[in-house]
Amino acid sequence: MENSRIVIDGTSLTCAQVARAAREDVTVAIAAAGVRRARDAWRVAREVTETQPVYGRTTGVGANRVVDVEWEDSDAHGLRLLRSHAAGAGPLISPEIVRAMLTVRLNQIAAGGSGVEPGALQALADVLNLGLLPPVPVYGAIGTGDLTALASTALCLLGERAWLPGPDGGQERGPGYRLRSADALAFISSNAATLGEAALAVADLRKALRASTVVAALSHFAVRGSEEPYAQPVQDACPHPGQQRAAAAMRALLAFDRPAPMRIQDPYGYRAFPQVHGPALEAAAYAEEVVTREINAAAENPLVDVPGRTVWHNGNFHTAYVGLALDTARAALFQTMALAAARLGTLAEPSFTGLYPFQGETEASSGIMILEYVAHSCLADVRRLATPAALGSAVLSRGVEEHAGFSTQSARASTDAVAAYRLGLGCELVAAVRALRMHGRAPSGGPLRSAWDMAGAVLDPRIEDRPLDTDIAAAADLLPHLARLHP
Repeated sequence: MENSRIVIDGTSLTCAQVARAAREDVTVAIAAAGVRRARDAWRVAREVTETQPVYGRTTGVGANRVVDVEWEDSDAHGLRLLRSHAAGAGPLISPEIVRAMLTVRLNQIAAGGSGVEPGALQALADVLNLGLLPPVPVYGAIGTGDLTALASTALCLLGERAWLPGPDGGQERGPGYRLRSADALAFISSNAATLGEAALAVADLRKALRASTVVAALSHFAVRGSEEPYAQPVQDACPHPGQQRAAAAMRALLAFDRPAPMRIQDPYGYRAFPQVHGPALEAAAYAEEVVTREINAAAENPLVDVPGRTVWHNGNFHTAYVGLALDTARAALFQTMALAAARLGTLAEPSFTGLYPFQGETEASSGIMILEYVAHSCLADVRRLATPAALGSAVLSRGVEEHAGFSTQSARASTDAVAAYRLGLGCELVAAVRALRMHGRAPSGGPLRSAWDMAGAVLDPRIEDRPLDTDIAAAADLLPHLARLHP
């Protein structure tokens, strides 16, 4: 059983922990080391600001970086910055993404590079533990800082902007923290919303890909496919790591039953599964590595260097790594989903199942015919969403900010692509389980038998023509549980 308490220390936050903080009933606490790093950075930031210009603290921002802020105006400067930047547009992002954003920003401040007054740590932890949500619109960031999202959060902390109403519709009260004006830019200089959504998408993607292997094995068992493509000598001949892992998982899932194959050679959906699914496994693992590194990084501008007793003006805020990693993962996801749709086609074909067309109750029944349409509708969306966000750019702020990677849009596309993928994969699961039921066959043991039992407990066994929408939804909801059975 997982601990109901997540300790934030600024160095070891994982994508899985971000997902738990965003979606589960957990308590967030702050490690003493994180508080110490934040306090030391705050002190250094104050010292340096007294002796030299510091972007955003003693100057304007963007093209206004060359404009000095007079000392008598310094208290008002930060507040003006927050008010002017809290200007997102469109619908609000989901509560779980907002909570992911708050978790990531809390961890970033604990990393000790922002110089934000350390009281912000407890304030953000209180916001999470109280279930408070700042209003954060969808539109406003392009991968070089979630300024609108965090400015809106800061105004909520200041009491200028209301937290979103609670479940009972009443107005929520905040923790009463007063963000210092000098810390305004330091607080909003972050990609926490983009990284929070990226962490959720990566965690969900890795679960979906593990579930995919289990579903593919059920389909393989249903059509009595050949296991030759997964043999170790085949994998040794072309030893890509992801391909090796995909093939090994299939061997383990199919190890308890070895029916004679029905064909000398199967279609690509089975024969090329390791070669197509492997790149998706590798891309997802790399994306998780990149996002994990980012959520534990001190990526603010300016960056407070405590050992050097100085600040550095820099470009760590640019999330090109994140956007490109997610773009690659979505392209790989489309490839492996295309194979899932192809396997679904075989499950509707009598020459593969030995059943009536579309697994119909009678020869004229439609059976699972509509599942292919649904799966290809989902596949079309994954293909659309696979367009690389990194192909765009922007020139902003009178030309001094002349590049953007659009990792924010890449994270949003990844969220939507994984959601569509799960539904399409759910169609394949419905078809595989139905074929096996109609044959009166079931895996004899191991993880594949567990998957069969779990699916059998939630999927409707009736084979007469009827709406299959609830079956698809139940199958999609089951996928995270099937992911745990992945060898």
